[in-house]
Amino acid sequence: MALDNSIELNNVSISIKDHLVFKDVNLSVKKGEFVYIIGKVGSGKTTLIKTINAEIPVTEGNSVVAGFQLENLKRKQIPQLRRKLGVVFQDFQLLTDRTIQDNLAFVLKATGWKGKTEINTRIGEVLEKVGLGYKGYKFPHQLSGGEQQRVVIARALLNDPEIILADEPTGNLDPQTSAEIMEILSDISKNGRAVLMVTHNYNLLKKFPFRILKCGNEELIETDLNDPEIEYLSRQMN
Repeated sequence: MALDNSIELNNVSISIKDHLVFKDVNLSVKKGEFVYIIGKVGSGKTTLIKTINAEIPVTEGNSVVAGFQLENLKRKQIPQLRRKLGVVFQDFQLLTDRTIQDNLAFVLKATGWKGKTEINTRIGEVLEKVGLGYKGYKFPHQLSGGEQQRVVIARALLNDPEIILADEPTGNLDPQTSAEIMEILSDISKNGRAVLMVTHNYNLLKKFPFRILKCGNEELIETDLNDPEIEYLSRQMN
């Protein structure tokens, strides 16, 4: 694996139970690269994210994610791998009975942070990065959808991950808020982290042009904005 690659899959096959989702997939993602994952419903977009996150095993091939070989990953190594991955969900999965500060402190304590000063400092740093430095005292229900998604991105950054996996992060947001979230994710990639983003929002692909990979027919193929399927899906949205 090249030293500047965060993810490398070589001839990888992925199955769920007896259903083959991907066959002979090859993928290299460099540090600091932003990559869209697109495709129809059921084409394997979320499966790919879950495989990189070690939720679904690789059945064939060679795969290295953040320095860990997935096909030989031991159970005790999974938490070590996941500390190098920040995951951003469409459904925010915030603890509703805790403040934003306590939501983030919970994650840090669960991943081995001890000192209260260090925890508070780190929370302040990530909230500042997403433009919420003054809202740690609020509860999730007191924030807008866009602000909650910013908290989720802050949560993903807590352990300084090498890779951000974003699964439909703008799915429930209006166009302006979606663009704001994209600006944050784009800045994260410019700071040296690989960002993989699953999306069905084809207007974002035009507004924020990055590398595009398409899932379908057990394949993962490189494509671009001239792809007729992207044009068609974009028209469906408008």
